[in-house]
Amino acid sequence: MSARKGFPVGLTLVTAPALALLIGLGVWQVQRLHWKMGLIAASDAAALRAPEPLDRVLAEGGDVEFRRVLALCPGAATAPFVELQTIDDGTVGVRIVSLCRAPGLEAPLMLDRGFVAGEDAARPVARPEAAMPISVLAQLRHTPEPGAMAPPPEGRRFFARDSAAMGRALGADAVGDYTLYALASTNPEVAGLKPSAPPAAFSNNHFGYALTWFGLAIALIGIYAAVLARRLRPDVGETGDTP
Repeated sequence: MSARKGFPVGLTLVTAPALALLIGLGVWQVQRLHWKMGLIAASDAAALRAPEPLDRVLAEGGDVEFRRVLALCPGAATAPFVELQTIDDGTVGVRIVSLCRAPGLEAPLMLDRGFVAGEDAARPVARPEAAMPISVLAQLRHTPEPGAMAPPPEGRRFFARDSAAMGRALGADAVGDYTLYALASTNPEVAGLKPSAPPAAFSNNHFGYALTWFGLAIALIGIYAAVLARRLRPDVGETGDTP
């Protein structure tokens, strides 16, 4: 005599939404992959464009991230600065950050003048009364919000890029949403000052994530199929005579 254990209704009700979720996450990661690739391509293209005046670039509107600009910053070479503790290519040091009060701006922008290695390296001389304008070649980047766990500054030494707090330390009530990263030195006489824009933090792991979610979906289908086949397989056994 043969018998079937019956269709696994409960297992199906659990498996179906789980499978839909896994496939949905995989599709979402594929979409994120295409978005990230487009973002990287756009940033590369923006970084290769010829530099233009800052006011013209900002007036264009739209996405100006990574654009190279020429910013007229009064007194940039002798401006007061704060120091941002950081590591550059494995070397401990600070980035020198001042204000750029370029003409036409509603609020000044932070000007990252470059990296100085070590505690005892020479710094630019600050003379606030000197206001000779300097045209600074820089990369325009949107300033991210500081993390909630960022340690507080110690005087003018900062441990996170908190533009609002840096601006207040330098005498500005408000600062713009972008940071100018100098690509040419504001102080050629300071040999240890290395102007640069930090590398873009583009992690593109979405393809691997997509493979993970789709792989889990395939594994779930395999487990469900194995259970279903077992439940629907006839069981053959001995039975007694019916009186």
